[in-house]
Amino acid sequence: MGILNVTPDSFSDGGFYFQKEKAIDYAFQMEAEGADIIDLGGESSRPGAQALTVREELSRLLPILNAIIPKLKIPVSVDTYKTEVAKQVIESGASIINDIFALREPGMMELIAKKGVPTVLMHMKGTPVTMQTEPVYQSVIEEISSFFKDRIQTALSAGIKLEQIIIDPGIGFGKTVHHNLEILRSLDQFQLFNCPVLIGTSNKSFIGKILNLSVENRLAGSLATVAWAIWKGVQIVRVHNVRATQDVIRMINAIHSE
Repeated sequence: MGILNVTPDSFSDGGFYFQKEKAIDYAFQMEAEGADIIDLGGESSRPGAQALTVREELSRLLPILNAIIPKLKIPVSVDTYKTEVAKQVIESGASIINDIFALREPGMMELIAKKGVPTVLMHMKGTPVTMQTEPVYQSVIEEISSFFKDRIQTALSAGIKLEQIIIDPGIGFGKTVHHNLEILRSLDQFQLFNCPVLIGTSNKSFIGKILNLSVENRLAGSLATVAWAIWKGVQIVRVHNVRATQDVIRMINAIHSE
């Protein structure tokens, strides 16, 4: 899953693809480099980020969607938690909704059930504004697992099919470095839900803290987490550098197949 943030303030690539033409070109570049999904985001979810209005978010997303959907051969996911945004981007051709609030916005659960599109349920402690203010867990794995059990059951009760659901334990979303490492060590626990597991570690701050590196120098650390996640059976990795990630995945698969 290649990341395309059309935002001025995302933590890793904020502003890089805020210009429409650059965003469109980059979507096709990621497809050429081997992305299986493009994940388009119009609102930053970095720690401390402020929410946009529906109108602001759609003004960023729809021009890009309308330009890339007719030409891409791969599906486009949209990273949003707003019901009205999700409705309009699905109508514009988006194939997946990637929801950091795990369908907790009023009407979102019903929309996903009605439209029948796949959805990512992500775990986040708090909100982007508050999530990194000293997050505390009794057991991070047990709490995330309990969260998924509840959200999946709620989704199924609302008419969403199990095969529509993808789960994301939310690396960096209300977690310390220790919590993130514990999640990575325990990825096999999330396979028990019989849903594809998505991991998004790319360029995140816990890598920078461990390696003492700025965001633009975290590729090697990011690829190490991708290799680990793939080895542990994760089905989807959400990344900034598609080409390098494809090389890692090909090598892991080659080792596994021998």
